[in-house]
Amino acid sequence: MRKQKYYVVWKGHKRGIYSTWADCEAQVKGFEGAQYKAFESQDAAKTALKGNYEDYKGKTQSVRQWLFTPNPPMLPSISVDAACSGSPGPLEYRGVNTETGEQLFRAGPFPGGTNNIGEFLAVVRALEWMARNKLDWVIYSDSETAVSWVRARKCNTKLARSASNAMLFQLIGRAEESLKNFKTIRLVKWDTKSWGENPADFGRK
Repeated sequence: MRKQKYYVVWKGHKRGIYSTWADCEAQVKGFEGAQYKAFESQDAAKTALKGNYEDYKGKTQSVRQWLFTPNPPMLPSISVDAACSGSPGPLEYRGVNTETGEQLFRAGPFPGGTNNIGEFLAVVRALEWMARNKLDWVIYSDSETAVSWVRARKCNTKLARSASNAMLFQLIGRAEESLKNFKTIRLVKWDTKSWGENPADFGRK
C-alpha cells in the first residue's frame, strides 16, 4: 500500500499543502520557477510551508523530517526497526542513532520469523548496546506489540516453533533472560503519523 504523502507548494498557481500528486501537479505545471516538495507527515508539511523552500530543497525527508515537527522525538536516542518478507519469513532487524542515522547494529536474516519478534529482539539489542557503552538513551520502536512485550519482559508470540526457526527461539530466550538485567527501560512508541518513518526503517514496505 502506497504511503500517504503531503505536497507543499511554496511557489505555484496556488500556495498550499496538497494530499495528492495530481493536485500538486496542477499547481506547479507550467509555472516557471515552481517550488514544491513531498513530505511524509502533515505536521512536517505544515511546518515546511511556514518556512522557505531553500531550507528544504534537495534534502532527504525520510530520515530527519521529524526535525521540522512541533514535538520532535527525544535526543539522544536509538530507533529500531525490523523487516520480514512474509509472516513467517526471513527476518532481520537493526538499530540506528535517531539523530544521525548511523547504524549501530544489525542482525539477520533469520528464517521463519515475524516483524514483531524482530522489533522485540531489536529493542533488547539496543538495551545491551547502551549497557556496553554506558549510555542511557530513549529507544523508539514503531511496533506497539513489541513495546508491550518488552515492558512485560516476555515475547508473547504465537509463532509455532519449527526446525527452521529454532535459532530464532534461542535468541528470544536469551533476550528474555537479558531483560531481567534492566530495571528501567526508556522505551517509547515512534509516532509515525507526526514524524514520518522511523529512521531505522528498511524501506521495504
